[in-house]
Amino acid sequence: MAQIGTDKEIAKAFLEVGNVVGIPTETVYGLAGNALNPDAILTIFRVKNRPSFDPLIVHTDSLARLDQFVTDIPDLAQQLAETFWPGPLTLLLPKRDLIPDLVTAGLSTVAVRIPNHPLTLDLLRSLNFPLAAPSANPFGYISPTTAQHVADQLGDQIPYILDGGPAGIGIESTIIGFENNIATVFRLGGIALEKIEQVIGPVSVRTHSTSNPKAPGMLSSHYAPRKPLILLPAGASPQPGERVGALVFREPFGGLRPENQRILSPTGDLNEAAKNLFAYLRALDTLPIDVIYAEPLSNEGLGWAMNDRLRRASVQ
Repeated sequence: MAQIGTDKEIAKAFLEVGNVVGIPTETVYGLAGNALNPDAILTIFRVKNRPSFDPLIVHTDSLARLDQFVTDIPDLAQQLAETFWPGPLTLLLPKRDLIPDLVTAGLSTVAVRIPNHPLTLDLLRSLNFPLAAPSANPFGYISPTTAQHVADQLGDQIPYILDGGPAGIGIESTIIGFENNIATVFRLGGIALEKIEQVIGPVSVRTHSTSNPKAPGMLSSHYAPRKPLILLPAGASPQPGERVGALVFREPFGGLRPENQRILSPTGDLNEAAKNLFAYLRALDTLPIDVIYAEPLSNEGLGWAMNDRLRRASVQ
């Protein structure tokens, strides 16, 4: 069973010999391995049971080191990086040959970001290689936001989980690519669209792909609990029942047991709701219920990204 601890030197030692470990970020916990070591990358895919056509995100500690891994940083990408890094932003940039094709699923671009977590930044600074780190969960399941979530799901397959406390944001990074100097959002995430457009102007949004995705996190079915999840139309209520659960934004539904409901933010704070989203889905998944109903959020701020996760979790 994996050891949970706060010693980055232990994590570093495992990574340097090709093992994979759990690491904290401000978004969710990642399953990290040496991004330049194909054997470590294969271990990530095996442990997650992740299809090899789904590319991985490469994490580094500074904009200065990015030149080692990419051949070009477009002006729009530079503006976003200078504004939001370290932070929940991933950029799709043309890769250097140093990055194995296994990391990028054969694509000519690599997804890169600088995470905003002090423990993981210290770890990255101490390594002479970047880390590939998808979310530390079985493929398709709810992303982990605590070290214990990682241990509960993957603890029998990895040696160490670096514990950095609960994730501060709670949903994955926003992914943006660039074609012909036009910015495209491939995954909605921890930076609201409104904030991105304040920096670089209007962007297009293309977030779903049924196969051969151009970026991580684009598959149409993802982030799902084991129990069926039904995303309600706006303003609708679930059918009452003893074995019915609900994920709600501010107020519980009538006709359902209070203990079978989770309220994302009683004050209506979308940031608080995002932080609680995956943890509450996990909690509902453990209850003696047959189905989970989810209330959609307003399409503003992080509500866009949370609705995206709920839509994909509800695909059967």
